[in-house]
Amino acid sequence: MFTVRQRDALRERVLRLGEDDDRVVAGAVVGSLADDGGDRFSDLDLTFGVADDAVVADVLDDWERTLADEFDAVRLVELERGPTTYRVFLLPDALQLDLSMTPAARFRPAGPRFRLVFGESAPGASEIVTGDLFIATPTVAADIFGWGVIYALHSRACIERGRVWQAEHYVGTVRDHALSLACLREGKTAGQGRGYDDLSAETLARFEGTHVGTIEPETLWTALAASVRALLEEGAQAPVPNAQVVAERLAELL
Repeated sequence: MFTVRQRDALRERVLRLGEDDDRVVAGAVVGSLADDGGDRFSDLDLTFGVADDAVVADVLDDWERTLADEFDAVRLVELERGPTTYRVFLLPDALQLDLSMTPAARFRPAGPRFRLVFGESAPGASEIVTGDLFIATPTVAADIFGWGVIYALHSRACIERGRVWQAEHYVGTVRDHALSLACLREGKTAGQGRGYDDLSAETLARFEGTHVGTIEPETLWTALAASVRALLEEGAQAPVPNAQVVAERLAELL
């Protein structure tokens, strides 16, 4: 697993990318690390305001190449919410980076955990975004796989923190994303679990250990390992780009 030193080094490098890029006018730390509320299991969340005459996607593409070259980062998912575009990356030692960018005219705090590092946020009221009950996921193998990986990392952090009910939720979500990938592979309906019961007996047999029987940590770890194993197997068969790299970085969860 990554160290706090690795995470801090990544934070400083990405913030420096922002300060050195003329297209970027502001940068902030968001999430649990913005107010010193994080711990050694926290991922890194950074957000930036992009000049209104620049294209956010172009800046993200350039930075993604830099992150791949310097940190061997691979993208898991991309998400657009309001004016903000998010890209989530997985680095070696299972370090997760959530990188987001917003046009400068609408670069404001989207929640209470927002610490401006350089530049200025846009004037006006904060654009508080209320989270959805579930994050919409396209029925596309790469997206299903990427979100499954993110939930696997969330599962680990919750178990380590003793948040067992939240961990149980995330472990089940990892399993569901693996089952959805299996549905795509076998030509069954992937949405809302409608095709699960139609999967082959051989496929379903691989999921027997993924159910959480109790919320004891040992049981959660066992179910998480089985769910991650199924997710990685389905990602490899899809095949999802970088599935093998991701598998190597999640090896400690197996």
